[in-house]
Amino acid sequence: LVSAGIGSSSPFHLNGLHKAGDVVLGGLFEVHYISVFPEFSFTSEPSQPNCQGFDPPGFRQVQTMAFAIDEINRNSNLLPNVTLGYSLYDNCATLGISFRASLSMASGQEEQFLLDETCVGAPPVLGIVGDAYSTFTIAMSSVIGLYKLPIVSYYATCPCLSDRQRFPSFFRTIPNDSFQVRAMIQILKYFDWTWVGLLVSDDDYGLHAARSFQSDLGPSGGGCLAYTEILPWGNDSVEFRRIVNVMKKSTARVVILFSYESHMINLMEEVVRQNVTGLQWMGSEAWTTFAVLQTPDLMPYLGGTLTIAIRRGEMPGLRDFLLQIRPDLHHNNSYGNNMVNQFWEHTFQCRFAPPPAGWVEAGGALCTGQEDLESVETELLNISEFRPEYNVYKAVYALAYALDNMLQCEPGRGPFSGNSCASFQRLEPWQLVHYLQKVNFTTSFGDQVSFDENGDVLPIYDIMNWQWLPDGQIKVQTVGEVKKSAFKDEELTLDEDKIFWNFESKKPPRSVCSESCPPGTRMARKKGQPECCFDCVPCSEGKISNKTDSMECTSCPEDFWSSPQRDHCVPKKTEFLSYHEPLGICLTTTSLLGTFICAVVLGIFFHHHSTPMVRANNSELSFLLLVSLKLCFLCSLLFIGRPRLWTCQLRHAAFGICFVLCVSCILVKTMVVLAVFKASKPGGGASLKWFGAVQQRGTVLVLTSIQAVICTAWLLSSSPAPYKNTEYHNDKIVYECVVGSTVGFALLLGYIGLLAILSFLLAFLARNLPDSFNEAKLITFSMLIFCAVWVAFVPAYVNSPGKYADAVEVFAILASSFGLLVALFGPKCYIILLRPERNTKKAIMGRGTTKS
Repeated sequence: LVSAGIGSSSPFHLNGLHKAGDVVLGGLFEVHYISVFPEFSFTSEPSQPNCQGFDPPGFRQVQTMAFAIDEINRNSNLLPNVTLGYSLYDNCATLGISFRASLSMASGQEEQFLLDETCVGAPPVLGIVGDAYSTFTIAMSSVIGLYKLPIVSYYATCPCLSDRQRFPSFFRTIPNDSFQVRAMIQILKYFDWTWVGLLVSDDDYGLHAARSFQSDLGPSGGGCLAYTEILPWGNDSVEFRRIVNVMKKSTARVVILFSYESHMINLMEEVVRQNVTGLQWMGSEAWTTFAVLQTPDLMPYLGGTLTIAIRRGEMPGLRDFLLQIRPDLHHNNSYGNNMVNQFWEHTFQCRFAPPPAGWVEAGGALCTGQEDLESVETELLNISEFRPEYNVYKAVYALAYALDNMLQCEPGRGPFSGNSCASFQRLEPWQLVHYLQKVNFTTSFGDQVSFDENGDVLPIYDIMNWQWLPDGQIKVQTVGEVKKSAFKDEELTLDEDKIFWNFESKKPPRSVCSESCPPGTRMARKKGQPECCFDCVPCSEGKISNKTDSMECTSCPEDFWSSPQRDHCVPKKTEFLSYHEPLGICLTTTSLLGTFICAVVLGIFFHHHSTPMVRANNSELSFLLLVSLKLCFLCSLLFIGRPRLWTCQLRHAAFGICFVLCVSCILVKTMVVLAVFKASKPGGGASLKWFGAVQQRGTVLVLTSIQAVICTAWLLSSSPAPYKNTEYHNDKIVYECVVGSTVGFALLLGYIGLLAILSFLLAFLARNLPDSFNEAKLITFSMLIFCAVWVAFVPAYVNSPGKYADAVEVFAILASSFGLLVALFGPKCYIILLRPERNTKKAIMGRGTTKS
């Protein structure tokens, strides 16, 4: 390796390393970070930039590219029979020098390159690795893009470089800043940190990150920014004090810092002064491994910090390659433009002969070239920081694989016009761009490398954790990674067990504006505040939310209701007059009791059917009346239990027919009493022929048949049916029978009422007949009870909800039935059982016979 030597007629020197090869790759690196000509002007006058401030990491990147090319040349499977060379330049952290070097590589116009003893004049390079700065890369790509020369940057992160219209031949092996923001959002989402503060530098790097956070944090991570502050350049203590006060007052426990180390130093001075602890810091790759911040004084504040870092990769053999570096003693000059010699002088603090004037006199040492690199502490061998170097390594291999694919093209099957292939004798840069777009390979470290349509590599970042160990040591530990594959979105991998948390709980902090709303509630945003700040409002009755942080409560299905916690739906309670509840049991018992009494009375009358008391009261009608009363008691059972179609249809029909049968018997008995009284008068005997046994049966049958016709028409036209009523109670289903046709129900009740009133009137007219016919008094009293019960029934039924309407109807049936039973048959049973001496024809005729 030799340095570039440039004649006196050259405008300025380019500091670089070169190696001849069949194909030459170029590189731009920051080997010095200070130049005496930051504002460069291209003039005809010679101007000599003096690059100062040797940067060992930049030199390490130069050597990494040399190592990668050397490794490729030794690989028989990659670019066989092709030797790669390189031209690597120092940009001196100056735009003008970087731009001049890129033009030299693209056009081959540098005055003279001493490559070796026999070859003079460097050919143009086929691809360039660099630059490190986005600004330099933009300027370079804007011009070099005209040559369609592929540029693969290892450190330029500006998202603007993904514009294929402006930069058609630009690629990079470092993710752009947009992905870094998304990677941070993935971490926030992983730990449920939805309320964070953001501090950014006052430049494109920070302001673009702020815009990305504001647009992506909500949709991607469901989070909000508690505050966004721009860090000033320089030591503006008043502004830093104001920013730290904002941090102290905020409830956000997580602070994201997207800036450079200089901002961090000034900010941390104020944080320490105000003793702001209890914060979880997250940092961008710009300061992730900045050693100045990793001190015992700052670790109480910065311990546990999570930062994004460029992917660190293992490159076997690189350290040994670096140890083989030796200075070139034959091509050194007073300008010191030999990179290796500059590194040697910087590392061992010596000078090569001839030394500067006064160097030896001042006690300075002379370099011999035999110094031992392993015996001195140097950043060159710090393999833990091989992060940008890994990007350089991948960039070189991407160009090599693209070139290899291009040279393996089969004639007649190529991608260019006429299915032609590229010619090795006439390689064109734009042809390499085509293959570079399609390159896809895996490094020895296991990382996949390919470019998307914008020239961006499949992104991957390491996640670092600043750990403060019990013995006081400080360690920056890799605890995970964020990457994106060709078929998946961002994928976060974290090893939580390795993470050091700088809190008493040794657990991740909570950083939310409002605590999550539990199931059973919904989020209601607070007016004038970000969407992460909300109140938890309980779901209303009948609605639920079964997950955390529900935006809305959902209504339960028709037959379901919300649980007391409002977190799930439960079947609604059902309500009907049941056999198992006290009211139903009482009514059922009463009904069965009435049925039993009817049966007993019927047995008594049957046993004493030949006695004057039974015979004098029309025994056949009495038996029929007792049977109908028994049926009335039993039909009340149809009103108890869960309504079904057949019970709804049968209950009213049975009730109507049974009561008409009962009242018809009473009406006929009343008419018979009147007929007998009339027949007892002179000339009235003919009236009895119309009230014989056949006529009595016929009358009862006809009157009952009319009710049967009404019920049949009602059932056929608009039948009663079971109905689930939810109007009384939202959380209950009241099962009831709807009457279907109100007219049919009214006719049924009206017909019973008509017969009852008619019976009452006739009995009332016969109440003062002679004692022998005092049945009329009993009928009058029984009908009075019957009518009173059913008159009271109507308003009570209308105003009773649900099962209580059925209970009212059952009560009316039982009350009227018991009234008829007691009023009509009580006195008779009393005489038959307790006063048998009055159960004689003479006693029954009594005073009435004498008068007659």
